[in-house]
Amino acid sequence: MVTIIAALTNFGQSLAAIGMSLLYSVLAVFQAAFALVQSTIESILKLGQSITTLVLELFQGVFGFVFANFAAILVIGGVYYLYTLRQQGKGPKMLQKKKL
Repeated sequence: MVTIIAALTNFGQSLAAIGMSLLYSVLAVFQAAFALVQSTIESILKLGQSITTLVLELFQGVFGFVFANFAAILVIGGVYYLYTLRQQGKGPKMLQKKKL
């Protein structure tokens, strides 16, 4: 009788161990799926951040170039405007030609 009870106890413990192993396996699959989704979302966010940084740096360079050219055009245009006023004798007194 003792051997039958010991065998049934051992069998029950084995079934419980198998059940726990299956439960841990299912939990490990869910954990792996969750980690996959988490890393995918993290990668997508990092990709978006990289694209945003690229666009901002690109536009910063383009806008800096455009602004520098615009400023150069304003300076050259201002100098030309003052030069034409001087040639016509209509500019400020310090820019007017001295008459001999």
